[in-house]
Amino acid sequence: MKALSKYISQDSPDKAKKVIENIMLATKKSITDPEFYNPDKYKTYDDTTYRAFEKHRCRIAYRFTKNIIRILRLRHTKMEPKAYE
Repeated sequence: MKALSKYISQDSPDKAKKVIENIMLATKKSITDPEFYNPDKYKTYDDTTYRAFEKHRCRIAYRFTKNIIRILRLRHTKMEPKAYE
């Protein structure tokens, strides 16, 4: 998130702040309802605890188990996805 904010800040610090805030708000939805977003389509095997969503051309992948939600990856949607297990 810091790298994303720093990159966007080069053009507009205000826009960087708004983008980060919007991503954080979208991420908070997963805290109240971990199954709110769709299962991650790039996951190599079928495990619905892995979820992902896109916001501001960023793709955020996360995993939820019991009381823990872990953000696994944040990348620009133009980047080639990396497979993960």
